[in-house]
Amino acid sequence: MTAPATPIGVFLLDDHEVVRRGLRDLLEAEADLTVVGEAADAREALARAPALRPDVAVLDVRLGDTAEGSDEEGIEVCRELRARMPELACLMLTSFDDDEALFDAIMAGASGYVLKQIKGSDLVSAIRTVASGQSTLDPGATSRVMARLRSTPEPDTPAELARLSPREREILELIGDGLTNRQIAERLYLAEKTVKNRISSILAKLGVGRRVQAAVIAERIRERERD
Repeated sequence: MTAPATPIGVFLLDDHEVVRRGLRDLLEAEADLTVVGEAADAREALARAPALRPDVAVLDVRLGDTAEGSDEEGIEVCRELRARMPELACLMLTSFDDDEALFDAIMAGASGYVLKQIKGSDLVSAIRTVASGQSTLDPGATSRVMARLRSTPEPDTPAELARLSPREREILELIGDGLTNRQIAERLYLAEKTVKNRISSILAKLGVGRRVQAAVIAERIRERERD
């Protein structure tokens, strides 16, 4: 393929060095792709990627079970990066065919979701696709996500909402505004880890399992209060 005047800049996030090295070798063998940077964890990715202004970020969904991390931390990185760079296309890379992670990835703004078992040529094709502004997400998968959103349970007001502290209600409203953990932490002068823990508590008290379901509930509360 003829290389464009400006190659597609790709940023890599994976906690395994051998995976990053393999991806770099694969992509840099293509004339129209260049790896502009890489990171081994979420903090490093959020510090480096915005300054490098990649066109596509290839993000590992699961960055390992650590005290500081989470098993879907790559999805939170997607949400954060897209909040800072709305033009960025995120391609999620995972070892697991998991509808729950797919659900979160779509709602975080990912343009694609592929398994690590994918052929190298297909991964290269997926990167080119999302770089062009298209999506590699299966329409059926997107439909399943929207169906699940519509089935988000209505909170039993005031019973369930009364379980939330005033601070948790404030955080719920900001989730409904689409703010990331980092943005909520900055807005409320809290540590990002504190926000993450508070959101886990909010989800448990509302009886939902996903952040986006909490956002739907926050919007329904707003609509009721306007009425």
